[in-house]
Amino acid sequence: MTATRSPGTERRWRGWREAAEEALYGPSGFYRRPEGPAGHFRTSVHASPLFAAAVARLLCRLDATLGRPAELAFVDMAAGRGELVSAVLAGLPAEVAARVRAYAVERAGRPAGLDSRITWLAEPPRGVTGLLFANEWLDNVPVDVAETDARGVARLVLVADDGTERLGDPVEGADADWLRAWWWPAAEARPEGARAEIGLPRDLAWADAVASLDRGLAVAADYAHTAGRRPPFGTLTGFRDGRETTPVPDGSRDITAHVALDACARAGGHVTTQRAALRALGVRGARPPLTLASTDPAAYVRALAGAGAAAELTAPGGLGDFGWLITPVGLRDTEKTAHGDADRAGPADGDPFAGLLVDVPDHEEQ
Repeated sequence: MTATRSPGTERRWRGWREAAEEALYGPSGFYRRPEGPAGHFRTSVHASPLFAAAVARLLCRLDATLGRPAELAFVDMAAGRGELVSAVLAGLPAEVAARVRAYAVERAGRPAGLDSRITWLAEPPRGVTGLLFANEWLDNVPVDVAETDARGVARLVLVADDGTERLGDPVEGADADWLRAWWWPAAEARPEGARAEIGLPRDLAWADAVASLDRGLAVAADYAHTAGRRPPFGTLTGFRDGRETTPVPDGSRDITAHVALDACARAGGHVTTQRAALRALGVRGARPPLTLASTDPAAYVRALAGAGAAAELTAPGGLGDFGWLITPVGLRDTEKTAHGDADRAGPADGDPFAGLLVDVPDHEEQ
């Protein structure tokens, strides 16, 4: 619902994209706060070390697919305080780690005590070969919001610093084109108050990130929706102190909206679920056999804890429903396996891992 303006007050009215940019990344922005994102919400990285282990496994498989280059990049987009890149480095076998050049891409300053092997950057490095991984980055690329008025016209939603909203001018130009192509088809009737997040800035940001790779794989893991399942009233929301809250662009909270990953996939690539992707990388929630409890109780407890963590990362209705956009860069549709004995077909049945990475032995098998 659109809030009304209180009489007699003076407010600064802006689109949500401009307001969120300042609230998240400005001098006093949310992502520059000393506690970091982990002080307010938990991502898959924080949920379990199994997530970083799976990313490390993916990096090893990609390394083999690329022919084990002399320098292998791992680029952690929206690195927070470096939790994922640090855990990935720690999980690599020595032979791979010796060739890895690790980058953390984050607008906030470099945290104290970070591994000296990690290069801290505000923008992704250009011309590298390896894996670019963006966990919950695109949902924090600010976007404008559109809302339909009583005549069904899509108008820009303007917001004040206290979160109060009002409708602005009709959406025009490239933003209007994006809405028609990806969210509101021209022939579709829309009720008053229908909302959409205009994802064009995310499409462009992802295309730029993909273009930073010379050869390798770019992966975006995020809250997502695709055509036919767009939320009728949008997804813009806030998070603070572990709770979902009203989005207010004052720097006190995260401001986020789910990502139209199929639109971002215009840069190439395939969309799948986190559940499918992590299972392809060996993360499964199967309980250990009860016989292990009698033969090795400690191992049983560890395996049970691991199964619970894997189940959380892959759970329907939760983290497992996250979208993974997987974009190969400079890789042929047919690549030789690590053994060099056969051509492998490109992705099959919509699974981007099929034939590209799954059949390549990972470091646990070598």
